[in-house]
Amino acid sequence: MKQDIIRLFNVDPARVAVVYNGIDTDEYRAVTSRATLTRYGIDPGVPYVLFVGRIARQKGILHLLRASDYLAPHVQVVLCAGAPDTREIGDEMTAAVQQVRARRPHVVWIPEMVDKCSAIELYSHAAVFCCPSIYEPFGIINLEAMACGIPVVASAIGGILEVVVPEETGLLVDVGPQHPESREPEDADGFARRLAAALNRLVADEPLRRRMGAAGRERAMRQFAWAAIARQVVQLYEALRGAAPTASRPTI
Repeated sequence: MKQDIIRLFNVDPARVAVVYNGIDTDEYRAVTSRATLTRYGIDPGVPYVLFVGRIARQKGILHLLRASDYLAPHVQVVLCAGAPDTREIGDEMTAAVQQVRARRPHVVWIPEMVDKCSAIELYSHAAVFCCPSIYEPFGIINLEAMACGIPVVASAIGGILEVVVPEETGLLVDVGPQHPESREPEDADGFARRLAAALNRLVADEPLRRRMGAAGRERAMRQFAWAAIARQVVQLYEALRGAAPTASRPTI
């Protein structure tokens, strides 16, 4: 976002300070309740890959559906996805889910934006959270998953690079060259295969998932909890108060 502001508005980089979005790590934490899983027919005894978000092209959900063809056969795919941006992508989503279900049985689509408690239950019992975005200024859903102790497989783009630490809190996947206007990957199948390879790696390695999940929780608490964000805001205002001429002060 800082880069976009500098590029679009010709702002001096020295005048831009970044304070991240925060998250309530007391609220977003692992829970043992499974009512949401039961309600939507998710088998808690079988590992599942979870997506949470709007049905939007930038969120890359159709790329995750393509990647599901390359996932280990026993893995469940849980798509908590609603509020399509357009009727067109909503229809594409419906058709894509039907096609994938014809090839693999374990696909659960929750076509709505669930309440926070339900989302936390879904995060808490997932084997891996997947964020296949092709454009993402920040990606707070990755933080939500990390705060619940779940490792993340995400696209190596945008603000995601500042949230997920590769090989520590999850795995980052190269999108590859993108079309300049649509941002769609030029090699969609290659991106899907790389996504699936990262997901399969984590699903097959429970100790690694546990280590990454614990590291993600710790990072969310240390760097992105509201107390940490508040300290950053205080530091910024202290810097502004001590700054000399107005022209040199950072832009919030």
